[in-house]
Amino acid sequence: MTTPSTIRSLDALEILDSRGHPTLEVHVTLDGGASATAAVPSGASTGANEAVERRDRDPMRYGGLGVLGAVTDVRGQIADALRGQDAIDRAGIDRTLCALDGTPNKSRLGANAILGVSMAATRAAAAATGRPLYAHLGGDAASLLPMPCLNVLNGGRHADSSLDVQEFMLVPVGASTFSRAMRAAAETYAAIREILRARDLSTAVGDEGGFAPALDDNEAALALIVEAIERAGYRPGEDIAIAIDPAATSFAVDGGYDLSRSRTGRLDRIGLLALYDRWVGRWPIVSIEDGFAEDDWNGFVAQTAAQGDRIQIVGDDLLVTNTRFIGDAIARKACNAALIKLNQIGTVSETVAAVELCRSAGWATMVSHRSGETTDAFMADFTVAMGSGQMKAGSPCRGERLAKYNRLLAIEVELGSRARFENPFKKYA
Repeated sequence: MTTPSTIRSLDALEILDSRGHPTLEVHVTLDGGASATAAVPSGASTGANEAVERRDRDPMRYGGLGVLGAVTDVRGQIADALRGQDAIDRAGIDRTLCALDGTPNKSRLGANAILGVSMAATRAAAAATGRPLYAHLGGDAASLLPMPCLNVLNGGRHADSSLDVQEFMLVPVGASTFSRAMRAAAETYAAIREILRARDLSTAVGDEGGFAPALDDNEAALALIVEAIERAGYRPGEDIAIAIDPAATSFAVDGGYDLSRSRTGRLDRIGLLALYDRWVGRWPIVSIEDGFAEDDWNGFVAQTAAQGDRIQIVGDDLLVTNTRFIGDAIARKACNAALIKLNQIGTVSETVAAVELCRSAGWATMVSHRSGETTDAFMADFTVAMGSGQMKAGSPCRGERLAKYNRLLAIEVELGSRARFENPFKKYA
């Protein structure tokens, strides 16, 4: 028996992401006429335990990064398996996808194909019910706009700069609404550009829209941000704080960490923890993500014990939005927050489960984009639906980043007086 929300057909298309690499766009049509499209992001700094993308590996096309095989499977075996299923049954759709793939890391069909279908089916179900995506996923109570964490200086694998730290982010902790938070961040971003130009430094941007100048070291980046906050008319730490993502796996070496890119030199675990402690003491830092390598559990445990009452300790590559790793980290007290990326785990349902596990443990969650993005804004609605209260989508620059922030601005208006906005870092003040 069919209903208006029964899946009638699936289609897919090879498109390009923000780095010019192929990715997947999936289109789902329901029997009642509702339809939806979703596009899948791709990361550059990826965890070893992430769900696996499927690439064609044909060196004659896009350097082997094509996704025509995934497109074929969406149109073929995935469409055959899902045709006739009810798109409103998100968990059932996602179970079918995982069973059809049959591998623990989604490597047969590819997490990109599976996620594209999962997102598109979820969006189509929302369209069939006549509700915004965030309300369809989160119910009528979904009204919390997230604190935006905006990447304004890029280093590591995201830019050819002199910085080891991959992301330096603005966190507008003093704002009373999401729109005011975005204004404060955009004005500070503009002030950074002015300072760089005055010093004849590059204003070229990295993968996520942050500037990538040749600064002396990582602390010079922190000093630049504080100067820009003040130039824009805000108070460092009170109006705008700083979050950093060292992505330490990228500079991990045998037995330690090599920060020679910024002339810091080589440090062991204890030395790196001491470096972060100095930074937290000197600069208005409220969050550190992936401060240690993805296999350095002892580093995360030590940092959480030493600094977890002063700042947010976020696991990304360590946890890869996977409930198994998140459960281990909760038991070991290795973090107090998790980064949440839909394409790390590969289905909407599994991502929801990761958020719910974090919430049950009293952890914070920060929903995140990837460095290779599209203009799809699914993650913005998802963040509101989950009530995560934090989201990072890059700088207030580049269309694929602004699509997420602009969607949240639209949701804020749509919610009207029901819209809520809170500072998730006030506990660390």
